[in-house]
Amino acid sequence: MTFEQLVFYTFSFMAIVSALMMILSKNAVRSVLYLVFTFFCMAGIWMLLESEFLAIVLVLVYVGAVMVLFLFVVMMLDMEAPLMRESLVKHWPIGAVVASITIALLIMSLNKQQFGLEEATAYVPHASDYSHVKALGTLLYTDYLLPFEIAGILLLVAMVAAIGLTFRGPRDTKTQKPSLQTQVRKENRLRIVKMATSKENEDSYAPNKESQP
Repeated sequence: MTFEQLVFYTFSFMAIVSALMMILSKNAVRSVLYLVFTFFCMAGIWMLLESEFLAIVLVLVYVGAVMVLFLFVVMMLDMEAPLMRESLVKHWPIGAVVASITIALLIMSLNKQQFGLEEATAYVPHASDYSHVKALGTLLYTDYLLPFEIAGILLLVAMVAAIGLTFRGPRDTKTQKPSLQTQVRKENRLRIVKMATSKENEDSYAPNKESQP
């Protein structure tokens, strides 16, 4: 066994174990941390495949931004594990059916005719001056330019829709406006109201003479 194979099997084993622990963990925060560790293991495997750009993007974008956001959201929501388990027990038949269909589709797709060892080509290492970023950029902006532009437009539309759904119009904030404060007059802030007092109110507010010594 070569050193590359040892590193590959080590990262693969840790990724599988951390993925299982992410699913089986009862604490949501620990599940997120296990998922972060799975991303690190997958980044190591991509480094072995000479995909440095994808490995760095996985660590910086998903681990450094997306998963940290998920972690903060999970910690602020303070989800209760008993309620989650009750929901899981109540909907387990639907989950079992969906899982069975998914596993059947994977078995039908990942067959020996397409992903067998005979179909796999031997891995040829690239030269020392090979740039994975240059090759990815060339392929992305030549052969896949139209799908890339469509994906960008869809993300822009989704961002505009999210802003439109969350925007509730102008809100009355408590900020100070000096331009309006200098124009305020006494009539706008002070109003004197004259009211006739009744005999009952005078008697209720008068001191009790019997209680005095």
